Amino acid sequence: MQKPEIKPYYDVVIIGAGIGGLTAGALLSKAGFSVCILEKEPHVGGYLAGFRRQDFRFDTAIHWLNQYGPGGLVSRLFDVLGTDHPKALPQTNIRRYKGEHFDYLLTNNPDKWRDQLMIKFPLEKRGIENFFRAARKLGKALNNFSSVFRSEETMSFFERVRNKFRLLKFAIPFIPYIKYGGENGLKKGLSRFFKDDQIHKIFTSETELLSCLIPIGWAYFGDFQSPPKGGGQVIPEWLAYIIKYYNNPINCKCRSTQILLEGNTCTGVAFEYMGAVYKVKSKHVIAACDVETLYEKMLPDSAVPDKLKKKLRKAELYSSSVTVSIALDCTAEFLGFNEELIHLVREDLPYSAHSSGDPFKSELSILAPSQRDKSMAPEGKGTLTFYMPAFLEYKNNWFTEIDDKGNLTRGTAYRDLKINVAESIINRVEQKLAPGLRSHILFYEIATPVTHFRYTGNKNGSMMGAKPGRENMQNKIAHYRTPVKNLILGGHWAELGGGVPIAVKAGANAALLILKEENKTAFNLLAAYMDNKIALEELLSHSCFKSYDNSWQQALTPAQKRANYV
Repeated sequence: MQKPEIKPYYDVVIIGAGIGGLTAGALLSKAGFSVCILEKEPHVGGYLAGFRRQDFRFDTAIHWLNQYGPGGLVSRLFDVLGTDHPKALPQTNIRRYKGEHFDYLLTNNPDKWRDQLMIKFPLEKRGIENFFRAARKLGKALNNFSSVFRSEETMSFFERVRNKFRLLKFAIPFIPYIKYGGENGLKKGLSRFFKDDQIHKIFTSETELLSCLIPIGWAYFGDFQSPPKGGGQVIPEWLAYIIKYYNNPINCKCRSTQILLEGNTCTGVAFEYMGAVYKVKSKHVIAACDVETLYEKMLPDSAVPDKLKKKLRKAELYSSSVTVSIALDCTAEFLGFNEELIHLVREDLPYSAHSSGDPFKSELSILAPSQRDKSMAPEGKGTLTFYMPAFLEYKNNWFTEIDDKGNLTRGTAYRDLKINVAESIINRVEQKLAPGLRSHILFYEIATPVTHFRYTGNKNGSMMGAKPGRENMQNKIAHYRTPVKNLILGGHWAELGGGVPIAVKAGANAALLILKEENKTAFNLLAAYMDNKIALEELLSHSCFKSYDNSWQQALTPAQKRANYV
């Protein structure tokens, strides 16, 4: 049996090769640290790992990207690692709102939609103008997201004091709208702008007023991007290449099981590989994995206060999803699909029904990845991806059973249920958007909350972790430093919210915490760059960051080059 690639000792061991763990690993590798990454799955990427079937390539999570354009948080951070990073593609047509009696398109010029609404609802002209004006104000604030890039846990006392003012300045535009959450709150929030119930129904699937406004705000500032050529999975592929370039290993199929301790100090990680148990020692450990698994299964009961564990158990999380990935015998355009993400809703239902996980009622998000990127499918063929909010507890955990190790065992009942759900979703899309869709389906793959739980280990198969709500903020659910010395969080559980920008931010701040203790020069440079105080050239001119030859594109396999992944 081949053993995993490990040395007796590393500066840092990282648990999890999602975007957070890979970002931290790449930054620390560039700063000259010895790093070992342990990933329980056969491939890196976490929710961005993607998969292939019969020459079709499927993304597993991305609907769109933010902060990945020129000057965005993600691009600026990746520029530190190498200028050959995969480039995201700006979107023109962004989001289509589709119901029984409405069909509107949000583009990178939101005023077009504003003017359409004012023509359709002339009595609501002032409210519509105010609504779009509020959205633009929020978009302007979000466009300066890099001003709150650094975690306060990386700051000195006086920096934290100054940061309070930056946070307040960033938050002020959001304060008037943050209280309008939940079904009743959303109705009250929309009523601030519109009296006509027909406008309310456009946003019938949203859960809070901010989620109605923010997409429009992003659109005003051009902050919607499609994944790079080759799909979202090329992002973790590039990060993994950087780590290996600096001769640091990424060990897949290695399930971390225990944090090694001496007293209350972390000294490494025990993990399982092919049925055997190994131990790897390190000065620091970054846990870019599910935080409850870390605190309740990988550490002794006494290591983490019960009060913190109870708060985490009660934290409000994002839902999981059912994802149907479809291969077509024709292009997606042939069936009428374009660049935009389509939100298909039933306007005859209450707000709560759209996130219920019921395939006949829930909001559906429909995307045509191959329309955005021709490399995702063979010539003349296409792909579609359907998403539906879903929950692990649906129908007794999807008719699974829990074995003595806590794993969900799947049988015929599970397989029948997930096929029935997928078929119901496909039926709705065919009826409302694409007549004749079924006749063009070559095959499809289904991921349920059980799938997401199995592959990521995230509690309940959550797609993005803890929500940025008031209760989670008050309970300080998000944190980097743990009660165990030298053990820090570095995935999306370290922050509230989700998506690529949050995962990159988490990985970068985790790396920064280690640099602060181990390499003050590198820490000061990276912190100053993240705070927009120095230019990239000044950071990279210092010898504490190793050079990189931008060789990723040259290292691609012939198959990847044929697919035009760059």
